[in-house]
Amino acid sequence: MTDYPRDLRGYGQHPPDANWPGGARTAVQFVVNYEEGGENCVLHGDSASEAFLSEIVGAHPIEGARHMNMESLYEYGSRAGFWRLHRLFTRNSVPVTVFGVAMALERNPDAVAAMRAAGWEIASHGYRWVDYQHVDEDRERAHMVAAIEIHERTTGARPAGWYLGRCSPNSHRIAAEQDFAYNADCYSDDLPYWDYAFDKPQLMLPYTLDANDMRFATPQGFNSGKQFYRYLKDTFNTLHEEGGRMMSVGLHCRLAGRPGRAAAVAKFLDYLALQDDVWIATRLDIATHWRNEHPPQETS
Repeated sequence: MTDYPRDLRGYGQHPPDANWPGGARTAVQFVVNYEEGGENCVLHGDSASEAFLSEIVGAHPIEGARHMNMESLYEYGSRAGFWRLHRLFTRNSVPVTVFGVAMALERNPDAVAAMRAAGWEIASHGYRWVDYQHVDEDRERAHMVAAIEIHERTTGARPAGWYLGRCSPNSHRIAAEQDFAYNADCYSDDLPYWDYAFDKPQLMLPYTLDANDMRFATPQGFNSGKQFYRYLKDTFNTLHEEGGRMMSVGLHCRLAGRPGRAAAVAKFLDYLALQDDVWIATRLDIATHWRNEHPPQETS
């Protein structure tokens, strides 16, 4: 291929100077994914039940019927898990970014009010918590428009950040059509970077699937809070030694919101509190900083 669309080089041996505020060596960012009420369910017009990211590891979708156990596991996230994480982060005055599925946010105004009262950034996690790999482009674009409209009506502000999650080959192009401050649908670096593949440069703010509680719900993932804490600590220590990097931590209300896992998150917050050169920020804070420090290059 003479016009290979992937960038396998990135920053290479010479990453830019992040110049994090206050001379911090590492920027740390926590995401709380709010998806409960937007997952696959026949009540939502879907053909089958949800099968992804729950305590039932390896679940199979049930065609044409409700999966009562799966629904209940998701409901734990909105009924109990969210509030446990909310108490933990607000008690420690830690800034948080929410990846909020529009349909889910719309179904729980109390949770949205708590996010807003805490000053959390609420980014968009799309209209639905479903896999868009084989969704046609027009429908995916319509879902993005619906997500933005519902998000603005529900939260009082248009989302500055976008993360679809299970995206399609069209997702980056569709997102580039919108004026988002950042797009988080990538995992390819430890620093933000500009994507010049479309008409307008798009700031990509990489997310994580490894420093992420989703590993509790996948084969060969974390089996205990101790493993999760150790992985977070090792990740931070490596990035902190290198300096000038960004660390993201991904959490889900129905997973990290469970008592034994929330304890691991609390322990990691205690560890971060011992560091004096860490910037804990929202993803929008990091995107704004990067835009100021490293604006996009002029393209012809």
